Amino acid sequence: MNQFGRLFRVHCFGSSHGPFIGVMIDAPKPGMDLCVADFDQALLRRRGGVLGTTSRVESDQPNLISGWADGRTTGAPLTLLFENQHQRSGDYQPLEAFYRPGHADWTAQVKYQGYQEKAGGGIFSGRMTLALVAAGVVAKKQLLPQIRIHARLVEVGGVSVENEHDPQIEAIMLTCREAGDAVGGIVECCCEGVPAGWGEPFFDSVESLIAHAVFSIPGVRGIEFGDGFSAARMKASQHNDRYVGPNGQTDKNGAGGINGGITNGNPLVFRVAFKPTNSIEMIQSTWNHETQEMAPLQIKGRHDTCFALRTPVVVESVAAMVLADLQLLSGCGNTCSR
Repeated sequence: MNQFGRLFRVHCFGSSHGPFIGVMIDAPKPGMDLCVADFDQALLRRRGGVLGTTSRVESDQPNLISGWADGRTTGAPLTLLFENQHQRSGDYQPLEAFYRPGHADWTAQVKYQGYQEKAGGGIFSGRMTLALVAAGVVAKKQLLPQIRIHARLVEVGGVSVENEHDPQIEAIMLTCREAGDAVGGIVECCCEGVPAGWGEPFFDSVESLIAHAVFSIPGVRGIEFGDGFSAARMKASQHNDRYVGPNGQTDKNGAGGINGGITNGNPLVFRVAFKPTNSIEMIQSTWNHETQEMAPLQIKGRHDTCFALRTPVVVESVAAMVLADLQLLSGCGNTCSR
């Protein structure tokens, strides 16, 4: 459904072109300092408006509705609302006859029997990552100061980059925009300070939980931990990671901080692949369900040339959600984060 987690439980609601997007967190630790300004930096990193991102710029000002009083969390479910102020639903009316390539139009039609909100992709929109980032801010507060999470863009359109501010990106974005096309990217996330012993061997392995959360981000096409897919091309003598210290330290952290589904005390490292934005101005041919034939489609509007540019903070946020839940499940929610 639209919720994730067992003790630190996140429930997302709203839509891209509806009146609000919101998130309810059931329930953060009581007594945590929390104010609107705590969300500013993370939400700014997710916001569009720069080259390669959507021209739709919202204020994204959080309204703390419940679970908060006098600057602190109460321990009751924390609810935040964000008002959508710059919807342009009319941009999508000419597209309603089409199943847009790469979008969820067809599957939403089947699942919701035609009653789904169509403007802006509805609940399938990348704008829904706003709720994930807000939840991540709260999760990070619960995890600090022990655990530090940082994600960065490492590849755009097949080109290695240092981060989302790498000067190479400008040329890639200008070329794509001129062609009416889009590109994807890869984000690497590192979580330091995660204790050994979190997670379970099978269905609740740390990899399973993080992958589950990461695939809630629109546009994700893959995830790998540590050596990832390159492990399949290694010999065991190359892949095996020696223990080099008494507390589980390994030589190269090839497992990405996880063995047997359980954290081993080394940094938790994983990479996420994002597909290109599907809404492009280049003319495409796709199925028109009103005329019952293939027809040309050109998508106008305010779309990202590379959605991956805005996703490092989103990846950090879902990782924080998982780790906050694991922290509580481990029984150290009142000690590890203080």
